[in-house]
Amino acid sequence: MLELDGGDAGGGYLRTALALSVLTGRAVHIESVRGGRPEPGLKPQHAAAVEAVATVCDATVTGTDVGSETVAFEPEGQPCGSTSVDIGTAGSVTLVFDTVVPLALCADAPIKLCATGGTDVAWSPPLTTFRRVKLPFLRRLGVPVAVDTSRRGFYPVGGGTATLTLAPADLDPLALAERGAPEGLRVHSVASAGLADAGVAERQAAVAVDRLEAAGRTVHKRTVSYVESDSPGSVCTLRADYDTGVAGLDALGEKGESAEEVGRKPVDALDSFEETGAAVDQHLSDQLLPFLAVVGGVVTVPAVTDHVASGVDLLSRFGCDVAVEEGNGQVQLRADGLVGN
Repeated sequence: MLELDGGDAGGGYLRTALALSVLTGRAVHIESVRGGRPEPGLKPQHAAAVEAVATVCDATVTGTDVGSETVAFEPEGQPCGSTSVDIGTAGSVTLVFDTVVPLALCADAPIKLCATGGTDVAWSPPLTTFRRVKLPFLRRLGVPVAVDTSRRGFYPVGGGTATLTLAPADLDPLALAERGAPEGLRVHSVASAGLADAGVAERQAAVAVDRLEAAGRTVHKRTVSYVESDSPGSVCTLRADYDTGVAGLDALGEKGESAEEVGRKPVDALDSFEETGAAVDQHLSDQLLPFLAVVGGVVTVPAVTDHVASGVDLLSRFGCDVAVEEGNGQVQLRADGLVGN
């Protein structure tokens, strides 16, 4: 059993460790889970992620209670089948999905996961960004994956429900050294139904599109929608496609913040991203690490964030050494991968 220490990391370390455990068939014992956070141990969303992965691969697992700082996980079979989890709070549904998505690389049958909780909440990919940016990009790489949404869940109540489906995938090594030429911009603005009279979704989108067009950029698509939810909320996502790479920049509406402020933030983030030579945005940077571990290849990221640093260290513990080359405002991650090892 591989002994791991999450004392300097957060939930991403746990999620990546679980995925790599299944992908390599190697049992793990993780001490000091989320030890780098003010309140260490499993939060409801982390417990739900452990439960979901354990169910689809028939794992033997201990330490799954909320607050647990030690998790032992031993996968018993190849991932497959259907399951559901209820986070019970506004904990992130998309982070639960993030734990399961890499399992497509070793699944022997389709996987279906229904999760209830927060679909668009802070410190995690909003569902709009997950569906509109990450999943299309993964499908382009060769991962058959999709999400259907039954209800959106904003902070603080949550109560959103979405279903992830994915099928076995066989990927080539990642070829993301450069992002390539720009191919198009898309703006997606979503708000809860109670904000329709105030035109929140339209106002978010209008500001984002106006700022982009004023800078000489062409917006190829704009969507505006209102959704049913138990809590009021909104999100504005900007997707930037390139010949090879992709970036998803987003902002969540917050109390006391205007719709116009929300719409401006993704555009500002796009300007910062394009000052780098990265092929993917900083959030995809660490989310792609399990794929890099298995199939190898190269990916250029904006910076070595804490998530990337802890993820690279974790990959080395599983026998996948990642070369990190920094320079010219970008960082290149390169690995041989574990396929055939």
